[in-house]
Amino acid sequence: EAFLPLHKAVVSTQSTGEIVNHMLKKQEEFQTHFQLSDQVHALATVPPTDRVCLWLGANVMLEYSIDEAITLLTKNLNTATVNADQLDDDLGYLSNQITTMEVNMARVYNWDFKRRKAIAEGPAK
Repeated sequence: EAFLPLHKAVVSTQSTGEIVNHMLKKQEEFQTHFQLSDQVHALATVPPTDRVCLWLGANVMLEYSIDEAITLLTKNLNTATVNADQLDDDLGYLSNQITTMEVNMARVYNWDFKRRKAIAEGPAK
């Protein structure tokens, strides 16, 4: 569950980087659809530009040159990818630790069961 927002950040950063790279390569006007709300999209014509605005979150949007935007997006993508990989490793480690703990709990339960059974049966016959 903790992995999902991080995964969405990686995917979002990748797609934003692809769009900015497209704008850098094609210095011409193009049309695109953009999302206004969950189920509402609008058609927009994007003129050639050397500046882009990036939504940084927390109600913050900043304008960057295309080169600065690509640098920032690359850095953010690398950071998010490293964090996602680390989180994945941590989740795998925790999963192994949970399995080990469950096996040990079962062993203690079985040991205690045998001990109680031996006590209930009384001294050896």
